[in-house]
Amino acid sequence: MKIGLGLPIDDPALLLTWARRADAGPFTALGLLDRLVFDNPEPLVTLAALAGATSRIRLQTEVLIAPVHGTALLAKQAATLDRMSSGRFTLGIGVGGREDDCLAAGIDIRRRGRHLDEQMDLLRRTWRGEAYGEGVGPIGPAPATPGGPEVLFGGFAPAALDRVARFGDGFLGAALPPRSMDGLFRGVEAAWEKHDRPGRPRLVAQVNVALGPAATVEQARRNLLAYYAFTGRADHMADGLLSTPEAIREAVHGFLGIGADEVMLYCWSSDADQIDRLADTLF
Repeated sequence: MKIGLGLPIDDPALLLTWARRADAGPFTALGLLDRLVFDNPEPLVTLAALAGATSRIRLQTEVLIAPVHGTALLAKQAATLDRMSSGRFTLGIGVGGREDDCLAAGIDIRRRGRHLDEQMDLLRRTWRGEAYGEGVGPIGPAPATPGGPEVLFGGFAPAALDRVARFGDGFLGAALPPRSMDGLFRGVEAAWEKHDRPGRPRLVAQVNVALGPAATVEQARRNLLAYYAFTGRADHMADGLLSTPEAIREAVHGFLGIGADEVMLYCWSSDADQIDRLADTLF
């Protein structure tokens, strides 16, 4: 059973503690979200620091909003992080949906999907060691993983599911219970088959959790409300927070039952003792 932890973002100084404790335990991955116009830590910089503090656990963006990142620099950063972590890096990637992020980055929110497609062609070319473009040579270093780090796409739209089969290695589904996630997983598999990809896509599910005293749960709820305020559905997201061992176990087994290869437990409170509580609940 592969279970990862999504890292809290309200106190970046505590993330080294989170990483070391998780690396010493049974968890398989650490995920970190991305936003530009928010007070979260920058994910690639942060995961590079966490790579040096760990030796076993995988590190992934969950998900990186690729269109707000310059493509050439993103290719170099991802390859460097994969190399420095000895191939432990997964690039979770998506288009995002916040207009202020796009305004700050100077991109057209209406073109972000097409822009991501263009980025993926360039990222894959760069990681293969080919010239970046006309008049531009290769951009190194070479990643530790041949062809580049594992790429998981997040999203809900048909275009996101199709992108998994066209460019990626798998899918990262969030904010839905198992019975609803099942349809997305099957959609990814259908797209994979349509594009005649060998093997099968890796399927990862994410669920929001907080396990501990009332203060821990309340802190997680406040952080969820702040992060999702732009959606107009923040209360709905906060109401979906799982805060009992029984609910967390039920969700994990539900996701595994629909074919998830890994379940990411996204922790919205900086209370690091949750690491041990979640381990005791599930292992």
